[in-house]
Amino acid sequence: MKSISKIILLILLTNSSNLFSQEKLSVVIDSALNFSQKQSLLMALKYKDDPMALPRTFEKGQSLKSNSRWWTSGFYPGVLWYLYEANHNDSILQFAQVYTKRVEREKFTTDNHDVGFMLYCSFGNGYRLLKSPDYKDVLLTGAKSLSKRYNPKVGLIRSWDFKKDKWQFPVIIDNMMNLELMMWTSKNGGGDYYKKIAVSHANKTMKYHFRKDYSSFHVVSYDTITGTPHKRQTWQGHNDSSSWARGQSWALYGFTMMYRETKDKKYLKHAVGVAKYLINHENMPSDFIPYWDYNAPNIPNELRDASSAALMASALIELSQYVNKDLRKNYLSVAETQIRTLASPEYTAQLGENGCFILKHSVGGYPTKSEVDVPLAYADYYYVEALLRMKKLQENVD
Repeated sequence: MKSISKIILLILLTNSSNLFSQEKLSVVIDSALNFSQKQSLLMALKYKDDPMALPRTFEKGQSLKSNSRWWTSGFYPGVLWYLYEANHNDSILQFAQVYTKRVEREKFTTDNHDVGFMLYCSFGNGYRLLKSPDYKDVLLTGAKSLSKRYNPKVGLIRSWDFKKDKWQFPVIIDNMMNLELMMWTSKNGGGDYYKKIAVSHANKTMKYHFRKDYSSFHVVSYDTITGTPHKRQTWQGHNDSSSWARGQSWALYGFTMMYRETKDKKYLKHAVGVAKYLINHENMPSDFIPYWDYNAPNIPNELRDASSAALMASALIELSQYVNKDLRKNYLSVAETQIRTLASPEYTAQLGENGCFILKHSVGGYPTKSEVDVPLAYADYYYVEALLRMKKLQENVD
């Protein structure tokens, strides 16, 4: 009887997904943004009287919150800013300001490389929309704090302070994302020093973090005397030679962003190389929702990672604007497939369920059994960003 029920459920899900895939893309996007607003408002109400709370995940039927110290603290405020940008709802704006304020103390943080995530996703989007001088000051102060993790001799921003496997100066591919705060700061009163930090970090990452096929290691530890790698490993991937899915998406997004900010064609070439590797990977599913690691041992019986797909979709939409017509068509086709899949019942939660997160089925740290097959704040952030980017692109074309 249970097996019959499972078959019926699978048929219903398949049919609903097929019907959803036939909708006009603009309808899918508007529907997804509308649902995201409703779900995110429920999330805002859930934590509104808990003055330090920021959504993190929902696991085993329990909501898991964090304070601003956790690296994902800026993502939910960022979701609210994107939703406000989409519809200018006053309630969304008020909550965006409230939850953004909860992250402000991280502007003084010097022991965490994720200050860029924390502040740029929250205060950065807020400043972009409101041009508040107070928000600008937070960003400039935060960039100054983050810059203290830069070692000129190594030429990189240090990621972690702990020394697993005798790491000396560990740098993770995720750290490419924090360069956006450095680039913004260089253009908004911080001066060339911040651009030099970002460019140096990007150049050394491009040189030492990647294999010939454009796949990326997760962790590279540098010798503090020579400034060259002494270990190339993983922390969240299957093994040291595998391609951890979200890490590849961080790389795609980070080098696309660096091209946008510098117009240096070597970054564009690198982003295109990463995109080719991902899109054409033999283990990439037809719906372009990656397995948690492209080399996980039991594909196709491995978990998918919605966060990797959302991040990749957002990056591809931007990258499509910098390449030739054929690549543009290819990138947008992949991103559209990802958006349609993520917006379907298979990955989008029911209203009020899933801890009030938008997307289901993300994977945080599989090897450490941390946040496995759960909703994650950053999956929602990059999903809403991808929706908004695709919507703007369609409106410009129309």
